Amino acid sequence: MLAAVCRRWGENTCRVHYPQVTSRILATSGPALKKLVGSICALATPFRGDALDLDAFARLIDYQLDGGTQALVVAGSTGEAHALDQTEFDRLLECAVDRVRGRVPVLAGTGTANTRKTIAATRRAHKLGADAALVVTPYYVRPTQEGLRQHFLAVADEGGLPIVLYNVPSRTGCDLLPDTVAKLVGHERIVGIKEARGESERVAALVALKNAHFCILSGDDPTCARAMLAGAEGVISVAANVAPAAIRGVCDAAIAGDAPLAHALDASLADLYTLTGVEPNPIPVKWCLHELGLGAAEPRLPLLPLSTVHHAKARGVLHALQLSVVQAPHSSAA
Repeated sequence: MLAAVCRRWGENTCRVHYPQVTSRILATSGPALKKLVGSICALATPFRGDALDLDAFARLIDYQLDGGTQALVVAGSTGEAHALDQTEFDRLLECAVDRVRGRVPVLAGTGTANTRKTIAATRRAHKLGADAALVVTPYYVRPTQEGLRQHFLAVADEGGLPIVLYNVPSRTGCDLLPDTVAKLVGHERIVGIKEARGESERVAALVALKNAHFCILSGDDPTCARAMLAGAEGVISVAANVAPAAIRGVCDAAIAGDAPLAHALDASLADLYTLTGVEPNPIPVKWCLHELGLGAAEPRLPLLPLSTVHHAKARGVLHALQLSVVQAPHSSAA
């Protein structure tokens, strides 16, 4: 089915299949950031031994841009932000900004469990050239809804960047409710929400809040097509690390309102979605990237590489998606 519905996902020309959407995705930097839409990749962070592998990271960025990815997240949960020290965060973000050269927005994961630290990290990301910040709800401390409201307003007021709210209760232990989001959407620097809860009711409640500058982005690959067909404007995707052109195809079809095509493309990715969840993120996706020649498979402790019991299945998924080793970067992206 994959070959029948989208035979050219792996080619640089994939983005021309849906030209009606492409014109909507260009962005400028900082406070002038245009509305985020479409396929946004939450980048994994490659390591070589105990150090960053910036060569592999640059090639991963090239792979995303060639596949039509419309924005990039650096140092999010998929990027093992918890395992990065400040110098590594800086080098990673500098590498991304330099490699992208304004072609798509670069978002930095700056959220922490502390408001002052989050503001400081957001200011740092601003100085390093990020276009926006992805700010997760404070984890572990379990703030009230009013505490969440005040936290995000403080970051928006003092961080210096447009911010995208990020709600992922399964990881943080708190849930940013739509009623609280409704109190935040009017702030000029609060430009969207990544919602990892995929229930139809949650998506509908958030879609009702979107406006000219505030976007709704799915944070759940398995339900992203359904969310976009219901009015969400894109996805911040883990699976896009592995199959960027395929995720772009799903987004373009869903945003264009082509439900049959969106469902068909989405169904062809079901095994990849399942694979990325067999062990904690980003363990499976880093193993797949290693198979594609994009860095080592090892995350940092306390995470371990993908268990061998899943290797055959993972290789089968990559084969079914017709994905192969990524070649060396081309000169235009050097």
